Amino acid sequence: MYKIAVAGTGYVGLVAGVCFAEVGHQVTCVDIDESKVNLMKSGVSPIYEADLEGLMQKNYSAGRIDYTTDYKSAYKDADAIFIGVGTPEQPDGSANLSYIATVARQIAESVEKDCLVVVKSTVPVGTNDKVEQFIHDFLVNDVRVEVASNPEFLAQGSAVHNTLHAERIIIGTESKWAEELLMKIYEPFYLPIVSVNRRSAEMIKYASNDFLALKISYMNDIANLCELVGADIQDVARGMSFDERIGSKFLNAGIGFGGSCFPKDTKALEYIARQHGYELKTVKAAIDVNKEQKTMLYKKASKRLITFNGLKVAVLGLTFKPGTDDLREAASLENVPLLLEQGADIYAYDPVGAANFARVHPEGKNGKGSMTYVTNIEHALDGANVCFIFTEWGEVKAVTPETYKKLMRTPLVYDGRNIYRVEEMQEAGVEYHSIGRKPASREGLKESKNLELQTSRS
Repeated sequence: MYKIAVAGTGYVGLVAGVCFAEVGHQVTCVDIDESKVNLMKSGVSPIYEADLEGLMQKNYSAGRIDYTTDYKSAYKDADAIFIGVGTPEQPDGSANLSYIATVARQIAESVEKDCLVVVKSTVPVGTNDKVEQFIHDFLVNDVRVEVASNPEFLAQGSAVHNTLHAERIIIGTESKWAEELLMKIYEPFYLPIVSVNRRSAEMIKYASNDFLALKISYMNDIANLCELVGADIQDVARGMSFDERIGSKFLNAGIGFGGSCFPKDTKALEYIARQHGYELKTVKAAIDVNKEQKTMLYKKASKRLITFNGLKVAVLGLTFKPGTDDLREAASLENVPLLLEQGADIYAYDPVGAANFARVHPEGKNGKGSMTYVTNIEHALDGANVCFIFTEWGEVKAVTPETYKKLMRTPLVYDGRNIYRVEEMQEAGVEYHSIGRKPASREGLKESKNLELQTSRS
C-alpha cells in the first residue's frame, strides 16, 4: 500500500481520496478551508453524494484517511500526490489553471522524496507538460518528481460507485517508472487500465465527455423536430436503442445538459481548437443547441400564457440532475430569473438543492416576483397556475397525474424531463407539455371525451 496525498476536497479530490483509503492506501486530503477540514474530520461530507459519508467515517475510524490544511506535512513524504482542484471556466471558454499552479508550486517546495504527481483535474491538452516543468522550476530538494495524467470519469450522484467500479482507468505517463507506480496504486481496484501518453490521456477526457454531450444535443435537436412533424421522441429513441452501434444510453431528450463537466468541457475543447486555428463544428453545434434547449419550456409557456405576473408558479427540481445538490449549469438557473422578471410568485421544491439555490435567489421578494421554498411537493402545487419540472427526482416522479389535477388551480404542466406518458396526463385532465412529444391539450381532452361518448352510443 502507498502513502497518498490528495489536493482538493471537491467531487474529484474527496471521492478519490476516500476510495483510495477504502482499498487500503494511507491517504491525507488537503484543503485550504479549516472549517471544511474540521467538518470532514467529524465525518460530515461537504458535498451531497451517495455512500460518501459512510466511507469517510469508516476509513477515518480505521486510520486510513485524514484531512488537513498543512500541505507541507502531507506532501513531503508522499509516494504520490493527486491533484483534484477545480479548473473553472473563464469567460472565453478556456480553463482557469491558477489552482493547479498554486498546488504545483506548493508540491515543489514541500516534497522531500521521489514522488509522482498525478493530475486528476480536467485540463487542456499539454497542461501536464507545463505542470511538470513548473514543479521542476520551483523544486527545492534534489528528488525525482514526474507528472502523470489520470482523468476522472465519475458522475455526480454516483461518484463513489463510478470510482470503485469504473469501466476503465485512464493513465497517461511519460516513463516506465511513472506507469508502473500508478498501475500499482490502482491494482487493488481490480479494474481495466488503459495506459497512454499524457497528452492522449488529457484528450480522452475531453473527447469522451464531448461525445456524450453531442449525443444529448443531437437527441434534443431531433426532439424539437419531432414536435413539428408529429413524431414521438421516446418512440424514436427506443427504436434507435436496439442498434448496438448507437446504444441505449444518453438518448433521453430534455432541457439540456448541465453540471460541472459537459458544459465546461465542450467550451474548453472548442476553445482549444480555435487556439490551434481549427473549428470543431460538431462541438460548437452541441453548445448552441444546449443553450437554446435550456429555456425551451419557458418559451412554450410564454406562448400559452398572456403573462406570468401574479401567477403562482410551481417549480419542481432545482439541481442539474437528481442525486446531487450541485446547481452548476442547471436549467433552473436559466428559467427562474426569467419567471421572476415576469412577476411570477415561485414555489420551489428540491429535496437537497434548495439551500444552495437560496444563496442565488433568496426567499421573499425577488425582482418583480417572489421566491418561496417548500419542503413538500403538494405545497408547491396547491393552487398553482402552472408547474415546471426541471429535475427528475424520485419524489417528483412519484407524483401522480391526478395530483396535478386535484391540487392546481389550473392543471398546466411543463415537463423538461418527459417523466409522464402523454396519455396518462390527458386521461387525468392535465394540460401537459413536454419535449419532443405531442401535448395533452384541452382540445385533445375534449376530442377524447367526444370519441368516448360516440363509442358508447354506437
